[in-house]
Amino acid sequence: MKLVVFDVDGTLVDSQHLIVAAQAVAFAEVGMPAPERRIALSVVGLSLPQAFRRLVGEDGPVAELSERYKIAYNRLRLDPEHDEALFPGMGDLIDRLHARPGVALGIATGKSRRGVDRLLAHHGWEDRFVTTQSADDAPSKPDPGMLVRAMAEAGTAPAETLMIGDTTYDIGMAVAAGVVPIGVSWGYHAPGTLYRSGAVTVVDNASALDGLLAGLV
Repeated sequence: MKLVVFDVDGTLVDSQHLIVAAQAVAFAEVGMPAPERRIALSVVGLSLPQAFRRLVGEDGPVAELSERYKIAYNRLRLDPEHDEALFPGMGDLIDRLHARPGVALGIATGKSRRGVDRLLAHHGWEDRFVTTQSADDAPSKPDPGMLVRAMAEAGTAPAETLMIGDTTYDIGMAVAAGVVPIGVSWGYHAPGTLYRSGAVTVVDNASALDGLLAGLV
């Protein structure tokens, strides 16, 4: 059995507009200027407290920003302008992998458990993933805890597990857990930084990822 674990934001779904908009609301409500877009997106993949610590420091209003962000995010996601669309080809890829004998799928994300459940319901993926790890289940990436839990639930070893993500946090988590780290170029961190973090390769689209996985799982 091979376990293929996916990050969500920046890997499966394009949520950048929603993330930036929710951050802007949260910062405005605490009376602080929002970070520029590049900085705002650089922390995607971390749990909310860890992300806001990166943005405002340990002494900043981390808890308040996290709570206001969650409220803004849940409100804004109802606006069609902020739809979290799947990246091209990723829905079909998930379907094909799910149908492939000897392959199990997982999720490891900085989203909350509530956010993961909403994602699965929205895309009809309730039966697609044998393990889903969220920010509520383990320490923030790049700590290997999410992948350790995922492998325990799926019954796989590190050599039988692949992690696919778009940030250095995903790749660092994979390296720390001893699993195969694969990067995607369409997310929030540049391919060069993914390679430097330990990615064995970085793919440019879902078709390339499908072809790569065909030879690995």
